[in-house]
Amino acid sequence: MRGIRKSFPGVQAIREASFDLQAGEIHALVGENGAGKSTLIKILTGVHQADDGDIGLDGRTVRFTSPLDSHRAGIATIYQEFTLVPALSVRENLFLGQEKTRFGMIDAQLERHAASSVLARLGVEIDPDVRIVDLSLARQQLVEIARALLADCKILVMDEPTAALTPHEVESLFTVLRELTTRGIGIIFISHRLDEVFAIADRITVMRDGATIDTRKAVEVNRRQLIELMVGRALEDEFPKVRSGCGEVGFEVRNLRGGPVKDISFAVRHGEVLGIAGLMGAGRTETARSIFGADPKTDGEILIDGKPVEIRSPRDAIGHGLCLLTEDRKVQGLILRASARDNFSLPNLPRWSRGGFIRQKHESQRFAQRSAELNIRLSGPQQRAEDLSGGNQQKLLLARWLESDSKVLIFDEPTRGIDVGAKYEMYLLINALAAQEKVIIVISSELPEILGISDRILVMRDGLVAGEIVNVEAATQEEIMALAI
Repeated sequence: MRGIRKSFPGVQAIREASFDLQAGEIHALVGENGAGKSTLIKILTGVHQADDGDIGLDGRTVRFTSPLDSHRAGIATIYQEFTLVPALSVRENLFLGQEKTRFGMIDAQLERHAASSVLARLGVEIDPDVRIVDLSLARQQLVEIARALLADCKILVMDEPTAALTPHEVESLFTVLRELTTRGIGIIFISHRLDEVFAIADRITVMRDGATIDTRKAVEVNRRQLIELMVGRALEDEFPKVRSGCGEVGFEVRNLRGGPVKDISFAVRHGEVLGIAGLMGAGRTETARSIFGADPKTDGEILIDGKPVEIRSPRDAIGHGLCLLTEDRKVQGLILRASARDNFSLPNLPRWSRGGFIRQKHESQRFAQRSAELNIRLSGPQQRAEDLSGGNQQKLLLARWLESDSKVLIFDEPTRGIDVGAKYEMYLLINALAAQEKVIIVISSELPEILGISDRILVMRDGLVAGEIVNVEAATQEEIMALAI
């Protein structure tokens, strides 16, 4: 791709971008949200057409006017949100739109044999007749890859492919990707997880503000240099942890039980950031949801400032000054088609109403003030939440809870799917909240993050606390993993 430019009404999405991919190479494309990565990929896959520039494939110039053109040219894309039909079987998904027929009828036996063959090429045993809904996310992703192989793809584009996978599943995926490159398939790997970028990529291209900034071999650039290329400025510390000391215990959980949560107890002090680590399925998210009243608990006690409180629902939790930034902000946190201001207002409406009517002027003033404080980038208060970047969606949720004057803030995967610049802003916000002596709990699957921002770390395994790390400065990722497994 050479000299690519693309504008939308009022927006120059790509100013000047170039990107090349060699056969059998894994080439990472990185940059902050809004850098132009998605637009560039949509031009490659025929969703958008460039205003200027050329695309060359196997030495000839091509132009894709639709995704079908790109697909026929051997380009397959696997998005972060899978495009499989959950109620259909693996076989039916693999051949959806390209069914094998005999005498005008679908030849299920032929499809079954072809499905087993392509899955075997990936080194995985999956029953072609099992429904997609009954597979893990990692296996669903392998089905997506198998579908691309059936289409005889030359280029495989993967957008945030590891967002919902465990470390073991990530390594298994990387094994599959390396095997694909031995067959001459070129892979474009888009991710905000820089550790994984360095682990899998041969080359890395950085985009910023709609332009290509640099392309380097992965072995020729380090993490700090890459971050500085992405954000356009030097960062003194990727994890800017600043603490002024912790106060008295402000929040305590005793013998919490319910569902996969078998028996959890811990205490957090005012001004302290408690990190909770563990593998997927350890019960971290379920613990947060039980505390917040979103999932029922069968036993246990919750204390705020030493006083027991009864939390049977999220309404109770909000009333006691708790907030939860959910693991999945799009499904559990936001009403995507509602405006940014309406999402911000939801838990605060009772305080802003008189006689059953919302004081709209006051609502607008509070939204404007919080948006400015958190640097939420949006076109206006009526912009829909689904049209905001991941980082701005996360800050919108945080603005909502700050306006509620929450005393205890639980962040579940606070930086999932957001870029390094937005992550840095989130860490600064956590610092500011700690300085205000809030009680903060951070659940994260990213071990460098949990080590970088926590004052103390609990590691969970099988619904229990497997261990506690007090001396975080001297702790290692290996120490956390040893406890987690």
